[in-house]
Amino acid sequence: QVQLVESGGGLVQSGGSLRLSCAASGRTFSNYAMGWFRQAPGKEREFVAAISWSGAGTYYLDSVKGRWTISRDNAKNTVYLQMNSLKPEDTAVYYCATDSRPGRTISRLSRDQTIYNYWGQGTQVTVSS
Repeated sequence: QVQLVESGGGLVQSGGSLRLSCAASGRTFSNYAMGWFRQAPGKEREFVAAISWSGAGTYYLDSVKGRWTISRDNAKNTVYLQMNSLKPEDTAVYYCATDSRPGRTISRLSRDQTIYNYWGQGTQVTVSS
């Protein structure tokens, strides 16, 4: 049974920073790309960032490029999302997910939610203005 557990969310002022973590268990974490998604109230869930199994490849939503960094520590079975310069429009529930196929390279396809087969429960991020 694969489990993904997010943590690190909270309330922060505009311009502040948070680091989200996603701890994985249940299969060989290092074989799979990982993604972060978010869902704001009244909106559909959207892609935020993805990282390849090795960490060498990353892909970002345009609006977070240069502000946020996705990384992973395969020894700790954990993927991170460092979020700097937060804005009120970043307020959402943030989810991590694991790719369904081992060894897949990062590409535009990484934005597609259907390639991910396990999801965490989400962590709330609220950015006040």
